[in-house]
Amino acid sequence: MYGTEQVTTQRETRVIQIPDGTPMVLPAGTSVRIAQALGDTYTLVTPRGQMVRLDASDADVIGKEAPAAPAESEAGTLEEQVWGQLRTCFDPEIPVNVVDLGLIYDCTVSDADESGQRQAQVKMTLTAPGCGMGQVLADDVKRKLEGLPGIATAEVEVVFDPPWNPNMMTEAAKLQLGMW
Repeated sequence: MYGTEQVTTQRETRVIQIPDGTPMVLPAGTSVRIAQALGDTYTLVTPRGQMVRLDASDADVIGKEAPAAPAESEAGTLEEQVWGQLRTCFDPEIPVNVVDLGLIYDCTVSDADESGQRQAQVKMTLTAPGCGMGQVLADDVKRKLEGLPGIATAEVEVVFDPPWNPNMMTEAAKLQLGMW
């Protein structure tokens, strides 16, 4: 969702400023615009024009319900499930997931260890090297992959070689953003 819905915060909550990644407190009673509601986060715009990221676990702050936990899916291989989870991670400023944006450079899943668990290793980049949201996005990827049955740990490395450019986006992403 990408929108213009105005709401008033119901309680004080912690958010993350976009694009620098600085934590801040959003006071109760603040009028905000919901600019984006994708994956399990909300991008809000404050009266001062600041963009902030709200985790869906705090959705009640803006009068929304936290999304239900996804049902465990056994559809597809573990690798397909991993890529599916990556597609639920969204850039907070661009309404496109990190896979279609071309931010995921590599994703491998190790062979199962003796307990049947596997490790996911991801190399990803950012749309800009100085983006303060890099660790936030990497943490999202790690958390979501480690939530998959069969994935014991996920390692996420943010790399800048090769540098990201818009040509790395999928055709669908370019169409969605009006770049075609």
